[in-house]
Amino acid sequence: MSQGYAIELYFDPALENQVLKAWNVLARRQISTQLIEIESRPHITLFSSPFIEPAKLETVIRNFASKQEPLSLSFSSIGSLSTDNNVLFLAPTPSMSLLQFHSQLCEAMKKEGIEIGEEYRPDSWIPYCAVAQEVPRARMAEAFCVLRDLKLPVAGYGMDIGLIEFSPVRELFSFALGNTIEA
Repeated sequence: MSQGYAIELYFDPALENQVLKAWNVLARRQISTQLIEIESRPHITLFSSPFIEPAKLETVIRNFASKQEPLSLSFSSIGSLSTDNNVLFLAPTPSMSLLQFHSQLCEAMKKEGIEIGEEYRPDSWIPYCAVAQEVPRARMAEAFCVLRDLKLPVAGYGMDIGLIEFSPVRELFSFALGNTIEA
């Protein structure tokens, strides 16, 4: 049974490969393999909910994506979420274009009667790209050191937006930004 759904922003191949490099280094050091095991794809989560009607969201996301252009992104710092599952992430520079992109998506969903949970509302959303989950507490410092060896900032573009069901991750659909054809 599904644990939930998420709308994700996917990257151009070069940026995606930079994130995958971080996943693979952490996996080789046996610090975290969770994202690889659940068959995730490098992304920034724009919205998540345990209950959603995928068919309703498909139209919203298709229309939204068709009106957007690829989004310039620059991952400039490393961070951690203070949650039970010890997430480490790359944080994008919170550019006005990224924040407006997210805010416009939330507006489009609200117009369709989709409720935005507190952590995904524009005034409280924290954009990030997870590079490790369930990092053992005793290995957090080591994981940070490994990630510091990445040559930041890492820049690229958000190219596609999609809906996934989890866990494990299963993409339901995705659309290229600025295009009305399915990605």
